[in-house]
Amino acid sequence: MRETLFNWLQPRIAGARVLDLFAGSGALGLEALSRGAAHVSFVEQDRTAASAIAALAREWREETISVDCSDALGWLARQPGEVKFDVVFVDPPYDAQLLAAALEALATRRALAPDARVYVEHRAREALPALPAGWQNVREGRAGEVGYHLLAT
Repeated sequence: MRETLFNWLQPRIAGARVLDLFAGSGALGLEALSRGAAHVSFVEQDRTAASAIAALAREWREETISVDCSDALGWLARQPGEVKFDVVFVDPPYDAQLLAAALEALATRRALAPDARVYVEHRAREALPALPAGWQNVREGRAGEVGYHLLAT
C-alpha cells in the first residue's frame, strides 16, 4: 500500500511541505522525508508515539521535522493558515469517526497549498465521507480491510 501511495505522489514529494495528521508511528511522514520532502509536520495525540518520532528526528539530526503531541482537530483549529501543505496524510483511528471532520477542517482552515493532495485511509467496508466542495477522489485502492484514496483539492 505504501509503495502504491508513493508511486502516486512521486512527482509531488520533492520539496513539498507535508502534514502527517494522526501520525501514529510517523511512517508515512518519514517516508516522505526520505523521498525529498522539504518539511514534515507530525501531529499525534499519543505521547509515546509523538516522543518516538521526536527521538528519531533528534537521532537523525533532522531539522526539517516538527512534532506536535496534540489532538489533530484541535491542532488544525489553532493553525493560522500561513503554512500551506502540499501533501497531507490523514489516517485517524477508525473507531473515532474523525475522517469527515478532519477533511472539513483542512478545507476550512485554508491549510492547503493550491492543488494539494490529501491521502486518506478508512475501513474499506465504510464509504468515504462526503468530500469538501471542489475536492476530487483521483485514485483509490483497497488492501484487505483498508480503503485508501488520494484526493485532489
